Amino acid sequence: MSYTNFTLDVDADGIALVTWDMPGRSMNVFTEEAMRELNAIVDRVAGDATIKGAVITSGKDSFSGGADITMLQKMLATFAVEKEKDLEKATKALFDNAGYMTGLFRKIETCGKPWVSAINGTCMGGAFEMSLACHGRVAADSDKVKMALPEVKIGIFPGAGGTQRVPRLTDQQQALQMLTTGQNLTPQKAKSMGLIHEIAEPKKLVETAKTMIRNGLKPVAPWDEKGFKLPGGPIYSAAGANLWPPAIAILRRETYGNYPAAAAILKCVYEGLLVPFDTGLRIEQRYFTQIMQTKEAAAMIRSLFVSLQELNKGARRPAGVPDTKFKKIGILGAGFMGAGIAYVTAKAGIPVVLLDRDMESAEKGKAHSDSLISDQVKKGRAKPEEKDRLLSLITPTADHADLAGCDLVVEAVFEDSAVKKLATEKAEAVLKPSAIFASNTSTIPITSLAKNSARPKNFVGIHFFSPVDKMMLVEIILGKKTGDKALAVAIDFVRAIKKTPIVVNDTRGFYVNRCVLRYMSEAYKMLIEGVPATMIENAAKAAGMPVGPLALTDETAIDLAQKIMKQTIKDLGEKAVDPKQMALINTMVDTHGRFGRKNGKGFYDYPAKPAKKKLWPGLKDLYPQQKPEKVDYEELKERLLVTIALEAVRVMEEGIVTDPREADVGSILAFGFAPFTGGALSYIDGIGAKRFVKIARGLQKKYGAEFKAPKLLLDMAEKGETFYQRFDPYQKGEVKKAA
Repeated sequence: MSYTNFTLDVDADGIALVTWDMPGRSMNVFTEEAMRELNAIVDRVAGDATIKGAVITSGKDSFSGGADITMLQKMLATFAVEKEKDLEKATKALFDNAGYMTGLFRKIETCGKPWVSAINGTCMGGAFEMSLACHGRVAADSDKVKMALPEVKIGIFPGAGGTQRVPRLTDQQQALQMLTTGQNLTPQKAKSMGLIHEIAEPKKLVETAKTMIRNGLKPVAPWDEKGFKLPGGPIYSAAGANLWPPAIAILRRETYGNYPAAAAILKCVYEGLLVPFDTGLRIEQRYFTQIMQTKEAAAMIRSLFVSLQELNKGARRPAGVPDTKFKKIGILGAGFMGAGIAYVTAKAGIPVVLLDRDMESAEKGKAHSDSLISDQVKKGRAKPEEKDRLLSLITPTADHADLAGCDLVVEAVFEDSAVKKLATEKAEAVLKPSAIFASNTSTIPITSLAKNSARPKNFVGIHFFSPVDKMMLVEIILGKKTGDKALAVAIDFVRAIKKTPIVVNDTRGFYVNRCVLRYMSEAYKMLIEGVPATMIENAAKAAGMPVGPLALTDETAIDLAQKIMKQTIKDLGEKAVDPKQMALINTMVDTHGRFGRKNGKGFYDYPAKPAKKKLWPGLKDLYPQQKPEKVDYEELKERLLVTIALEAVRVMEEGIVTDPREADVGSILAFGFAPFTGGALSYIDGIGAKRFVKIARGLQKKYGAEFKAPKLLLDMAEKGETFYQRFDPYQKGEVKKAA
């Protein structure tokens, strides 16, 4: 029998080599077809007396990415339709579908023949769960090999035996750490945890796996043997009593109860380890069915897996423009941003010319890359030869002639129109006509900067976030005259440096900064109202934000907030900024000299390490304080998320962002908008436009015009639409109008 996704070859010793190599895919994944084929292969291995055992490996560089997540989406879509007809029947069907993989892996484990997983590369999710169901596991000794159960990052959990096998192979503390964080394991770490048996040279991987079978590998899992004992002891033991109460508390501290899947992992492990293995699998299957029905799972799967992948693959790239092969890229300005852009470009293997006003400044910019890569080498995340290669690709210079031959130049000079004008003219004087010029401005509209260019169709905005090496999002800003080629080259560059591009039309603050400024502004209002600063910061974290708005202001600098406010008043008039908020920021900067983290004092005090930052006690003296028990804590959380979401709606209404995937993914990657919601627009879709408008009106009545629902949202509420219906990113033809 032949298979589409696998090949099966039996050697002279009767050992079957099952090679997984899906046609037309860069990575193997479990589709319905792949699972059916593997099921047939297990039957063949078990039923053929001449086959002694099987080794399963991959024919690709990676082993497998796990389950095809779009398959889960289809299951959820079917459930959504069927539950309207018969909820009980639909739930039972979802339960049975969710259990198919569990049953297949248990079949491998109990088929009576030994199976060994030979892991040659990345092995994620369901593929690692399959490996754990094999009787032997061998991983190649290579940097390419990473093993993980990362499902919790997209709102679900390892539901094909992962929560039952991992804590039966390693101690419960390490199991919980791995399952609730989705951390990557190296072969060495996996072996030390007892999750794999051997590490082999890549060329000897399959042979090592076959040797395990030849040496009499038992075709029985440890938990199927009589007298099996849990590593680290049972739940009801002194060790268990020391682990579980703090584990539950830590989960609450880290997630604030916002991630149902993380809580379900603890329940699966705790309850599953108290019962026989097959009962544990059934418990896991029930929790998995329950989690699959949550709005958090649907939103996170869509935004953090499907949409993110689509954007990373260039969903917004213009068709018909040839792919760009970068031979040389120029960076103008070797300050913190320019140096960071040079680092990520060189890390991607692209030669960089880093230009500044003098050689000393340019060299200083290159030194930033040296310190970043040296730190990676020190932590064992990079090799010394990788450091040498990266630094050899960066050429510091003060001579514009060195920019000749660049395919793309990224300008990252001081945020001043006159300085940027000079930088553009000097660079264009030596660039080839086909070269693209990009500005990394964060505040000045691209259309006005493009007026300095002799070729505005080749002029585009590429807005990085700080620190460049850590922030995964890049905004690509289109000026009025930006051409398709410039957009395509910008997207190709962002993809080459392994970041996620979103395409934004030109406006003050673009997309991300507009939302962030709303977040900070709402916190200033709360301070002025006399809400204790601790409650503001805690409410933000409890709402799902990674950093409180006051801490975020400190990171970006309070004096920068002052400059932005003053510039806004200058450009748009006195009414554009709340005078009370202006007074607060002026008091912080001018009266108290508190600029933020950069001078060790802002809304927080920053004592010398190892002491931790703490809120400045003087904040409570600025305004009469409300009693904490009189403050509506849930309303604080709501205000912080709703103000951001409303700004995201305005951005869609104005046509600044046209694709809801970009609005959602951008809000999560740029400033961590409550990931469990799926992003700023999915947050509204999850609540429902009608109910959200009601919430916004209640807040508008109490706190002012910034909570006024835009016409677009009112129209959607009336029609019962979601953003993914109104602005369907998969719709052929023209994008629907905002209102």
